[in-house]
Order: sequence, then C-alpha cells, then structure tokens
Amino acid sequence: MASVNAEVRDGIVPAAGSLAKTRDEGPATSGANYRLVALIIASALFMEFVDATVLATALPTMARDFGVRPQEMSVALTSYLLALAIFIPASGMIADRFGSRTVFRTAILLFVLGSLACGQALSLEMMVASRFLQGMGGAMMIPVGRLVLLRSVAKQDMVNAMSWLLVPALIGPIIGPPLGGLIVTYLDWRWIFYINLPMGVLGFYLVGRFIANIREDDPGRFDTPGFVLSGLSLGCLLFGFEMVSRPGEGLTASALIAIGLVTGLFYVLHARRRENKGESAILDLSLMRDNTFRLSVIAGSITRITQGAQPFLLPLMMQVGFGFSAARSGTITVATAVGSLAMKSFAPRVLRRFGFRRALVWNGVIATAGYAICGLFSPSWPVWTMFCVLALSGFFMSFQFTAYNTIAYDGIDKKQMSRATAFYSTFQQLMLSLGICVAAMALHLAMMAGGHQAPTLTDFSIAFWVVTAISLTATLWNLRFAPDAGSEISGHAPAEDDEPRKEAA
Repeated sequence: MASVNAEVRDGIVPAAGSLAKTRDEGPATSGANYRLVALIIASALFMEFVDATVLATALPTMARDFGVRPQEMSVALTSYLLALAIFIPASGMIADRFGSRTVFRTAILLFVLGSLACGQALSLEMMVASRFLQGMGGAMMIPVGRLVLLRSVAKQDMVNAMSWLLVPALIGPIIGPPLGGLIVTYLDWRWIFYINLPMGVLGFYLVGRFIANIREDDPGRFDTPGFVLSGLSLGCLLFGFEMVSRPGEGLTASALIAIGLVTGLFYVLHARRRENKGESAILDLSLMRDNTFRLSVIAGSITRITQGAQPFLLPLMMQVGFGFSAARSGTITVATAVGSLAMKSFAPRVLRRFGFRRALVWNGVIATAGYAICGLFSPSWPVWTMFCVLALSGFFMSFQFTAYNTIAYDGIDKKQMSRATAFYSTFQQLMLSLGICVAAMALHLAMMAGGHQAPTLTDFSIAFWVVTAISLTATLWNLRFAPDAGSEISGHAPAEDDEPRKEAA
C-alpha cells in the first residue's frame, strides 16, 4: 500500500505522522478542528444539493424563455448527471495523483464557473453545455470531499464528523424547492445559479486555508482507455435514451444507443484484460462477483428509475398540468425531502428488527406504490393530502436507499472499498439520469398516443405509472438477498423459518 503524503497547514488538519497509516485504516488521531474540515466539505455538499432541487422547480419557466417544450428541458438535468456518471470514477485516481485539496478547489471552481455560465445561457444548447461543466465540478467535489474527511478524521471521531457533514446535505433538499419557487415567481430564474457564486468563492478560500493536500506517493497508471470507453458508452447511451423522447430524432437516438452498446462491450473486454494483468480498470467489474454488492447495484439501479423521474415529473405536472405557480409547486414537492429527513432515526431500528432482506422487499413495494399514487394527483386534491403522500413516499424511498447504500459494502474488502464506492456512485448517477430519460420518453409517448400537443394530466399519470412499474421489478432481486445478509451491520438475527431460504440462496 502506498504511503500518504500530507501537506499540513496552520495546525488545522492532522500532522503528517497521524496520517502515516494506510489509506484503508485512516489517521490514528484527528486534527483539533476536524469539525471545521467537515463543515467546509458540507458547504460544497449543501451548494450542490440546493442547486439540483432549485433547478427542478424552474424548468417550466426556463422552457418558456428558451422557446422549447417543458419536457425537452429534461436534457438540462441529464447533462449534469451525465457529467457525474463520467467523471466520478476518475475522481479518486485524480485526487491520488494531484492531491485532494488541489482537486477539491478545482472542482469548486468548475462548479462556480458552470453556475455563472448557466445564469448567462440564452438557449437550451448553452444551458446543456453549462450544466455539463457544472457536473464536472460536482463529480469531483463530493467524492473527493468525502475522501478528504476519511483521510483527516480518525475512526473514533467519524460519527461526530459525519453528523456535521450530513446536516447541510439534509437541509439543502428541504429549502431548495421553496427557494426555487420564490426566485422564479418573484425574481428571475437566472438567480437560482447566481446564488452559488458567493458560497463557491468562500468555499474555494476555506479549502485552500484549512484542508491538507493529501495524495498518494505512487498513484499508479491512470486507466485512460477505460476512461474514454466508459465515458463514450455512458454518454451515447444516456443521450440516445434522452433523444428517443424527441420527435424526428429516432434515427439519431438509435445510432447513439448502438454506439453506446458497442463501446460498452469494448470496455468490458478492456476491463477483463486489465484484470488479467493485475491492474484495476476505472470501473472494476470484478466487484460484481460479490453477491450482496451485485444485488444492491442491480436492485438499487432499478429503483432509482423512479427516484430520478420524480423531481422531473412532479414540478412539470403541478405547473403545466395543474397551473400552479412555481412557488406553490415548490412548497408541495418539498414534502419528499421532509419525509427523507424524518426517516434517518428509524432506519437502524427497522433493520435490527426485520433485517435487510425483509425490509428491502416490503419497504420497496410500499415506497414504489407511494410514488405510483402521484399519478392520481389532480388540482382537486387538497394540498395537505398531496403533501402527506409525498412525505410518506420520501420517507420510505429514503429508507430503501439507505439500506442499499449500507449493505452494498458488506462483503467488500477494505482494499477494494475506494473502487467499490466509485463503481457504486457511477451507477447511482447513471440510473438517476436514465430515470429522467424514461420519464420524458413515457410522457412523450403518452402525448403521441393521445394526440396531445401539450401534456395532460392523463399523460403525466401514465408516465408516473411506467417508471414505478419498472422500479417494482426490483422486488425480484431483493428476494435474492440471503436472509442473514448484512446481519453484522444491522444486528438482526434471522428467524429459524428463514434458514431453508438461506441455504437455497
């Protein structure tokens, strides 16, 4: 294992001696102000989460200014998530080579420049390019920020540090929708991007002032062919799926999807060659040999179809279908974030009582059904009823992803943890992007079938039911988890009647 080289500034971060352990184990002691390091990283997380949730509320208004149909604005969300899917796998390797502080500051700078470009965009094409630049920054900002925390904080202080880190991440999605609604209703949608500028500049300064530039002495050879092949495959597939929903773009979409599949096959062959040579590919496919990790990736990916579609469909339905203002729509859709926040204290107790397998099976059905109910929403529904449905849906879906994200690494060796995190994070973003594409395509096909020029409530209902029907099939994969999967994490002891299924699994 390569040793870690730390550059220490002002006594805020751990001294080099405390970082002398292997990267898997982390430092022996934390710096005196490790909470400050956590809060600096959390500010970047807060900025990214607010930006994502604010934008969804502003899409219909932006569509009017750009002269496009509201459903075509899905590409503005997809381009950002695409950049995350392409660059997240490379973030760890880049940080090892150039240093975590250097990469973290560069990521913040890219995010700020992307935000400024988004605010100046005059067309959908300019917005897509600007959002992609933002996504390049976001792809490195969060993974590298977490890497900084893991390398700066000792195990005994990690829970405390994480509590400081997670609070802004939970607050961001709560204030994002109503903030976006207020900005769009009373100011101009461009201000949803300009609000990132002062926070980004402050974060850029604080990272340079208080965070160490930790890097590997021997980072190894960067997997350039793998990076190109995986990026080309993911890019072509996502934009191919996105263009399927556009009229007259069927041939282009088919060509992109075909190129994505072919380059994806080449990547698989490349990854196997790297593995045979004892080298790691940028996306390590050998991780899928672990049964628990594989099931979590597959079932979690299918479930994320709904999670990706929801922030795209809900604001459109309420503003275009119901005629609600952006401010009113934002105060309703914030319910999902409220439900997610309420779930955090329940997850450990539920998993201890029922175990991962049973909880994932039944909670997955409930969470998916909750979002299917959104297809029944209409302007005649009381606002408090829609708020409650969304809050409960957010509660159960947040639990589902908490369980997936926890159990995924149950059987992963510490030496593989960084690669597993990059692999898992990439598929998270990929499937969120695909969720937007599937929702836009389902909405477009429903409009075509009904002969509608603008989406109606029925079209939105069909789109919701299509994405939730896809996510419901994750139940088949959840049933394949062993009854005792993750028992050391949850503290759950499988019941005796589960033993036959355990042996069968």
